[in-house]
Amino acid sequence: MLFAHLKRILKLDRLRLRGPNGAKDEFHLAAAAQNLQKLAKMRAIPGLAPA
Repeated sequence: MLFAHLKRILKLDRLRLRGPNGAKDEFHLAAAAQNLQKLAKMRAIPGLAPA
């Protein structure tokens, strides 16, 4: 599900940076963005995370 979300929602169907290091960096940035979105949703639910 996580990889499908990266590919469809975050439009990571094609990597824009060249080479293995660029691809790795781009994937890490996309994964970090996905984790930040999950964290923001957790913070939005009252009582789930401390204020």
